[in-house]
Amino acid sequence: MLVASPARALTQQQALSVAQGETDARIEALAALVAKPDAQTRPYLQALTEERVKLTPDGRVVIAADAGTLTDAATGQPIAAPPAAVEDVMLNNRLRGELDGALAALMLSSEDRRERLAAAKSLLDAGAEASRAPMLEAAISKEQDQEVKAALQLARAAALSGSPEVAHRLEAAKLLGESRSPDTQRLLNQRIADEQDPEVKRALQRSLRSVEDSLAWGGRLGALFTGISLGSILLLVALGLAITYGLMGVINMAHGELMMIGAYATYLVQVAFRQWLPASWFDAYLIAAVPMAFLTSALVGAVLERTVLRWLYGRPLETLLATWGLSLVLMQAVRSLFGAQNVAVESPSWLGGSVALMPGLALPMNRIAIILFALAVLAGMAVLIARTRLGLFVRAVTQNRPIAACMGVPTARVDTYAFALGSGLAGLAGCALSQVGNVGPDLGQSYIVDAFMVVVLGGVGQLAGTVLAALGLGLANKALEGVVGAVLAKIAVLLFIIVFIQKRPQGLFAVKGREA
Repeated sequence: MLVASPARALTQQQALSVAQGETDARIEALAALVAKPDAQTRPYLQALTEERVKLTPDGRVVIAADAGTLTDAATGQPIAAPPAAVEDVMLNNRLRGELDGALAALMLSSEDRRERLAAAKSLLDAGAEASRAPMLEAAISKEQDQEVKAALQLARAAALSGSPEVAHRLEAAKLLGESRSPDTQRLLNQRIADEQDPEVKRALQRSLRSVEDSLAWGGRLGALFTGISLGSILLLVALGLAITYGLMGVINMAHGELMMIGAYATYLVQVAFRQWLPASWFDAYLIAAVPMAFLTSALVGAVLERTVLRWLYGRPLETLLATWGLSLVLMQAVRSLFGAQNVAVESPSWLGGSVALMPGLALPMNRIAIILFALAVLAGMAVLIARTRLGLFVRAVTQNRPIAACMGVPTARVDTYAFALGSGLAGLAGCALSQVGNVGPDLGQSYIVDAFMVVVLGGVGQLAGTVLAALGLGLANKALEGVVGAVLAKIAVLLFIIVFIQKRPQGLFAVKGREA
């Protein structure tokens, strides 16, 4: 089917030849129609694929519109006196495939670059159909966009792979082997299964090995990125624990629920933007949700510290039981307010899509954003602890509480500020997690154990150790998952941490201070 410039108008006889008759004859009529299209050809074929084309009792081909009106398939004009009954046009799978290819062929002449690219990829997915090669060669000769041109050349190679000529199939095998696309890998596997000629089959197998070697690097780098992404999430979750557990010694079993509160705060900000602000502002809701998630979780944390935890300092077992009870209370409160089902948090459009760095390696934008967000939060925390008055007080209380009190440091107030800060960081982690997973009352339960492992492995109260432990656990988890599966990978990591802590109880980095 070769696309040419519009030369003649679609006629009722042409439309009827495609709508009824034997399958081979209808496909032949379809090819003739696409070879010389006019403005009505594409709407007519689109209506055929959507099963809106009907036959009137007098043999006229019409298109049914959504409002129940009928239009002439050839002219597009409304039918003044529609008949009382019309007959559906029947399609089989073979015809549906031919219609998809015909529509893609028509889109190749579109002025919209995205439509041409989508058409080229659609023709590649359509597989080995040698009759499409001339059409694709014509489109390649006219195409100026390099990305679309490359997609067209790949589609042409796929079409040639179904040619009855051995020379054409050998050429196709060579061209497909130069590609680095997963689509090409799938196509080569199909052609190897169908190919009967030994020489062509060997050429296809060589091309498949070449494509697989190229894609393997993309897979390895993709696994590395996934491990870093998981490590950044663990870092966000563990930073809050590094404050409450590492610096204050509070085993906060409600840390996961403070994350959950941050995620629900993000959800409420999203709902507020959707209901009370213009639609064009929706993509900015996440910018407002970040401080809201921090403040909400920090406020809840401060209330918990002032009302419950301040009476339990120095008694780790009671603190553990109390925070576990608080976690149950917080989860039930959220269930009562929002229901037991997950709520939907939609990512802004600028977090959608991915960045394709090489064949087989596309980095999701939301994961990239979380990595950058985790680095920004880490930098903010380092500055706060090392350069601010609050950080100085926190370090003083951590190293020697009685002496700090003697020097005039308000230790009780510092405890509240520090716990609120750790809780606020948990809220930021919840805000980030809302962009990559479900938001529900059980959100925090999935990460609390991993977060404790990060803090313990990194060294209590050590930011550098927390960073290394988070990245190490993330990479180790993803590396082991590819070999032994997710469950065994978790068990292996847990066993490693147990053995490591037996040999080095202080973790990767030891606490510096008079009590160390």
